[in-house]
Amino acid sequence: MNLVTFVLVTGIVGLAGIVIGYFLRWLVTLGQKGSLELSVKQALLEAKDKAQQIVNDAEAEADKLLKEAKAKETEKEQQLKKLEDRLIKKDELLDKRQTDIDKESELIKRQNEQIKIKEEKVEQLSEEKGRELERVAKLTVEEAKEELIRTIERQENEDLSIRLHKLETVGQAELERKAKDILANTIQRLATSTVPEIMSTTVDIPSDDLKGKIIGKEGRNIRAFEKATGVEVIIDDTPGSIVLSSFDPVRRQIARVALETLIQDGRIQPAKIEETVDKAKEEISKIIKDKGEAAAYEAGVFNLDPRILLILGRLHFRTSYGQNVLQHSVEMSHLAGMLAEELDADPVIARAGALLHDIGKAVDHEVPGTHVEIGRRILEKFGAGEAIIKAMQAHHEEYPYETIEAIIVKVADSISGARPGARRDSLENYLKRLKDLEDIANSFTGIEKSYAIQAGREIRVFVRPEEISDIEAKQMARDIALRIEQELKYPGEIKITVIRENRVIEYAR
Repeated sequence: MNLVTFVLVTGIVGLAGIVIGYFLRWLVTLGQKGSLELSVKQALLEAKDKAQQIVNDAEAEADKLLKEAKAKETEKEQQLKKLEDRLIKKDELLDKRQTDIDKESELIKRQNEQIKIKEEKVEQLSEEKGRELERVAKLTVEEAKEELIRTIERQENEDLSIRLHKLETVGQAELERKAKDILANTIQRLATSTVPEIMSTTVDIPSDDLKGKIIGKEGRNIRAFEKATGVEVIIDDTPGSIVLSSFDPVRRQIARVALETLIQDGRIQPAKIEETVDKAKEEISKIIKDKGEAAAYEAGVFNLDPRILLILGRLHFRTSYGQNVLQHSVEMSHLAGMLAEELDADPVIARAGALLHDIGKAVDHEVPGTHVEIGRRILEKFGAGEAIIKAMQAHHEEYPYETIEAIIVKVADSISGARPGARRDSLENYLKRLKDLEDIANSFTGIEKSYAIQAGREIRVFVRPEEISDIEAKQMARDIALRIEQELKYPGEIKITVIRENRVIEYAR
């Protein structure tokens, strides 16, 4: 077989394969087309069924909604019908009430006319009666009124005088009894000790040999100590003690602490003295702060400025007549709070005013003015309330009593400072000084009675007005003061009050 024949046979075979392949593909395609048409028809049938079902469901839902809408419409129509019926009834009722009101108005109008006619008749009769009374009494209406008023005034004045006298007698006794009960209960409820805490300025030393060491070579140690502390160191022949002298109580305490520390340490020299004094100042500052805070807490006074508490703590080192001023202030705060509760006053203001009443004494040696005025300036500067300032400023009567709390603070001050044992004098000296004051006053002629009060800081003398004139009473006060200055020894000052009054007393038998 040659090449040409091979090529022809191969071409015929390939052409036959192509024809057969095309025919087979046509058969496959025809089968697939029939299957696809069948699927499409099946889907169309299912879609028609679903659409019919949806239409049926929609029609059923529409029927349901229509029925519900008709039911609601029917219900609303019934409600509107009922409302319309009610409005018709109310309208009828209002028409009826308006008719009744018109009838009542007409009736009232007729009655007013009748009343007016009667009033005119009464006024006419009154005028006729008045003219008849004037004719019979021979007095005009004005004259009769004045006579009647004078008669009533005389009767009422007598009655009022009697009533006032009874009220004064009974009321004064009742008020005094009530006041005594309140003060007695208040004093009994306060259980603080009346023994004052005295801060000594005397420093004990274990050996007199230390005096020379404290003085130092050519006095350099004592000069350095006095310069650093601002106090005077008095070293004399008194065994076992050294005296520190200064007008400032805080400086004295700083010096005392520093000197005691130096004595315990044993190294006394200018450099060590300055270091020890600085440490003592820090220690005293902490003590002052702690004492101020503790006093405010014990007294129940809160929300005070820390700077006020710092100044208040300085009173721990201050005494008055031997009584520790800070302890006195705390005691006063308790008394004032209890008195305020008894008298329905503000116990918070009363306690605060009492606690801070002497705060000016902490710096009165550094700032000019009385301790009351200094205290007012301190409280105003550091934001204390106006009510607290009014309560504290009147305890020495430098300012008027503007509130009841101010009076309570004054009373608490008198209770705390005037009772025996609260201050330095012994009970015997206390009683003797009061008796001597009264004896001096009673030695003058024309004296009815005299009383020593305020722990002997004031004496009140009552004179007989028929024997002593006003000018003589003034001279007597001066004479009593001179006698007291010459014959008695006392701390502070004593106020002499001479009272001359006239009283007229009558008795109805």
